[in-house]
Amino acid sequence: MVQLTIISAGQGLTVQDLGRPGWKAQGLSTGGAADPLALLEAAALLGTSPAQAVIEMMGFGGRFKADEGTRFALTGATMDADVDGVRVLPNSTSFLPAGATLTVGAAKAGVYGYLAFAGGITTPLIMDSRAAHLTAGIGKRLQAGDTLPLGLDPDRMRAPRKLRVEDRFSGGTVRIMPGPQTDFFDQQALDAFTKTTFHRSPRGNRQGIRLEHSGAEFGTKDGLNHVSDLIVPGDIQVTGAGVPYVLLAECQTIGGYPRIGSVIPADLPKIAQATPGTTLQFRFLTLEEADATAQTQAAKLRQLAQMCQPMVRDPHDIADLLRYQLISGATSGDDLERP
Repeated sequence: MVQLTIISAGQGLTVQDLGRPGWKAQGLSTGGAADPLALLEAAALLGTSPAQAVIEMMGFGGRFKADEGTRFALTGATMDADVDGVRVLPNSTSFLPAGATLTVGAAKAGVYGYLAFAGGITTPLIMDSRAAHLTAGIGKRLQAGDTLPLGLDPDRMRAPRKLRVEDRFSGGTVRIMPGPQTDFFDQQALDAFTKTTFHRSPRGNRQGIRLEHSGAEFGTKDGLNHVSDLIVPGDIQVTGAGVPYVLLAECQTIGGYPRIGSVIPADLPKIAQATPGTTLQFRFLTLEEADATAQTQAAKLRQLAQMCQPMVRDPHDIADLLRYQLISGATSGDDLERP
């Protein structure tokens, strides 16, 4: 077992995984990482399971030290990082030697960054997940002095890899599909919604974000005359004042505001990673078009793994150079002693 010590921490650090599906009937939303795509990217890079728990860092990282060497990857929001002064590239695998200090700075693009270790975080499971769900009182924010158990790196000698990811930090067009209450809005309101340029409001958290815009608000044909029902991440609720909110990982399970549409899962990371002020526009897909974008996590992971490439590094910048086999036929010297 490896022990990770948090030397310093930003205000938004939590342990996250893919969440707790299957508990909505008990009033608990799935939760999990705000940007689950980042967990799949880390798993593809490290050659591990996407179900492993990671550290989610909202806006700012921290300083970390492990008592045994392990590989790690930084995905999601772009954050400056280094190991004892040697730069760590985002969306690639790196090695944290025992006793060395990993420093992760502020987000330069995006909101949520993820620090994944090859052995995963192995804190106790709570309702089949290790994810903090702060609105439900599960888990807590990480702070300086905390320690986390990590599993052993299953393949410490695996060559470093990198992954080129699509930009999801600059906003732009977000695809949505109609929902059960889209027809509560007349065609004029729907047309206005798709023609409007929105800005991500500073008001937002892991439950959802508010969309700001200039112009008329988006009201329903009959006001708020409907019964509360199931809501899920990606739903776009419109308040009584006509203000849209996009729901995220820790949203409630039941809501009363009408939903003008729902962001398709493939585009939801764009919403989660939008910083305040980022421009967003919405485009409706038909249900058939939305279905065509659907992809299982397993299929997405296979796609990402195929996109990973060997990382060519300057030997001058490799702090752990002697860990690698540089001469064909060389061994670590203890081959006959190992079982």
